[in-house]
Amino acid sequence: MSKIKRIAVFTSGGDAPGMNAAIRSVVRTALYHDLHVYGIIGGYDGMIKGNIKRLEVGDVANIIQRGGTVLKTARSKDFMTIEGRKAAYENLMANDIDGCVAIGGNGTYTGAMVFGKEFNFPIVGLPGTIDNDIYGTDYTIGFDTAINTAIEAVDKIRDTADSHNRLFFVEVMGRHSGFIALHTGIGSGAGGIFIPETNTSIEDLIEDLRKATRRQKLFNLIIVAEGK
Repeated sequence: MSKIKRIAVFTSGGDAPGMNAAIRSVVRTALYHDLHVYGIIGGYDGMIKGNIKRLEVGDVANIIQRGGTVLKTARSKDFMTIEGRKAAYENLMANDIDGCVAIGGNGTYTGAMVFGKEFNFPIVGLPGTIDNDIYGTDYTIGFDTAINTAIEAVDKIRDTADSHNRLFFVEVMGRHSGFIALHTGIGSGAGGIFIPETNTSIEDLIEDLRKATRRQKLFNLIIVAEGK
């Protein structure tokens, strides 16, 4: 493998808070080390279509506080085919790009792994997903913001639950991963948490609610992970 002098950065899959800060860091670090850096607009779909542009310091100014991703993102069915990945590789070669930085989650990493093996092309991954379901990292980009946002919403729901003496079920995202539900439940003091990683039954929940009633607790909040 020759020395890497030109890299490209892209975001793929669902957007996550902090992606713009990651893009900014990649660009500034690359330029500091005298690398040419390019942005791929629209994830793998943009790679296939050749939507690639040179990035300089000014291109990432004042984006650190913005949500979403300035490089845009998309889910690409074409990249799941060998023909699509070949077109993406040809576009990278046409721009003399030696390696990529992929910011995304499971789907992004799967595509990067297949692409890297097929074309012997180096790709570095930055874990960007609010689900926190990437192995090998404690907190993925966007996870902390997701937790704080969810807890803030649950705090508001608690006021209504308390006012009306009601039981509320609050579903949070996670795509079959319970990290957001678990941390939100703990942080908000929920009466129960349902996550895919455990086998909590309805009977268990009913017993917990009965215990809460015996303590004269008049309302309850139950946090449920998406897909549970």
